[in-house]
Amino acid sequence: MGDSASSSRVSVHQSLGGGLVADLVLWRNRSGAMILLVSSTGFWFLFERAGYNLLSFVSNVVLLLVAILFLWAKSATVLNRPLPPVPNMEIPEEFAVKAADDLRVWINHVLSIASDITIARNPIRLLQVSLVLWAVSYVGTLINSLTLVYIGILLSLSVPIVYEEFQEHIDDKLNSTSKLIRSISRKIPIPVSKEKKYQ
Repeated sequence: MGDSASSSRVSVHQSLGGGLVADLVLWRNRSGAMILLVSSTGFWFLFERAGYNLLSFVSNVVLLLVAILFLWAKSATVLNRPLPPVPNMEIPEEFAVKAADDLRVWINHVLSIASDITIARNPIRLLQVSLVLWAVSYVGTLINSLTLVYIGILLSLSVPIVYEEFQEHIDDKLNSTSKLIRSISRKIPIPVSKEKKYQ
């Protein structure tokens, strides 16, 4: 039984898409994961602890880049050296179309939820949306949004690799917890609404 369960089990690398992101999150690309971890820690420290402002940081970086490129181009003409290699920065049409399609799907999903709440008067959907919005609001009062993004990056770099290492144990615990929740929910009586008959 253990062999059939392990053969049907999907690896974490495959469930994450099996590409560059999966390699990064599972630390198979160690240099990329380390760069992501160090840069996100640096940005978090710079903006959260040192009190630096994002707008002034971006402005100073762009100003420094423009000054370096200008001085490089000027010195290249004077010293007969090649100009700086500036790539042709354009957004491909396929990328824009795909991004617009993804955005359209997301907006339609949000609109269908809003329609489900307002037109269909679905109280369960209203409760779900209210709980999610309340949780986001509550977490927003406790944690700065930049810190929340940093925690998300740390979790994305640690949780998948821990799950990959202990996948069998975690799956067994989740299975037993799911069975326990199902057995408890079956014992809860659900009131049956009796509709009045109109003649």
